[in-house]
Formats: sequence, C-alpha cells, structure tokens
Amino acid sequence: MKIKAILLCITIVLLSSCSSKNSIEQDHEEIMSILNQQERDWNNHDIKGFMGGYWKSDSLYFYSSKKLKSGWETTLNSYLKSYPEKSYSGTLKFTIAKISAITSDSYFVMGEYNLTREIGDATGTFMIIFKRINGEWKIIADSSC
Repeated sequence: MKIKAILLCITIVLLSSCSSKNSIEQDHEEIMSILNQQERDWNNHDIKGFMGGYWKSDSLYFYSSKKLKSGWETTLNSYLKSYPEKSYSGTLKFTIAKISAITSDSYFVMGEYNLTREIGDATGTFMIIFKRINGEWKIIADSSC
C-alpha cells in the first residue's frame, strides 16, 4: 500500500513538472509571437499596430533617454514624434538574449534592437516586462537605451 502511495506521489510530481515546462514553453512562444508581430508592424511603419503589444493603460511605464514616461497614449505619441515616417523607423530586428519568468503571470525579456534606416542605423538594448492581463500577454514596462 505504501509503495502505491509513493508511486502515486511521484507520478503527480512528474506530471505537474511536465505541465509546468509545457506552460513555460507556451508562454515563451506567445511572447515571441508578440515580439515578431511588433517587428512586422514596425517594419510596415504601423506604429499603432506595434503598440498593440503594450498594455493600453495609464499604468504602462516606458523609460528611455533618461526619462520615465507613463501611459499608453503618451508612449504612442512619443513613438509617432520620434519616428514620423518610414525613413526614421526603418527596419527593426530584435535579438532576444533572455526570457525569464518573474511569476507564473509575468516575464522579463532582455535583448537588443537594431534599426536599419536611411537616416542612419540605430542599435540599443532593452528590458521589457510582460504580464498576462485578461488572458493576454502585454508589455507593462519597457526600458530601452
């Protein structure tokens, strides 16, 4: 009887760890899908589409150029001002260095961005935080330099 109970416990632990691994892999795929869509939107100079990856809230935080900004609308307007036409936005390529869980419903992503542009290329690093909100992954904070 003890052996059956021990085997049952081992089975439950193994199944839950497999489920957790599958969940993490699925989260990574969903997050990468959002980042890939953001690249496509950016490369079509669809800044509003690019912003679809961000949480549409006044509690969104964006830190860049030594300035902390808050709000989805503020972030959108900042992007539109800095990248008014395709020659400024160019072609975006993300290089992801790390995706790591913070909690079961939040991840941080670290990487590099590369913009190939007519007006001159631009590169930098970023760290963004994704949170699952109402079943969807959204960027709630972005620090880029």
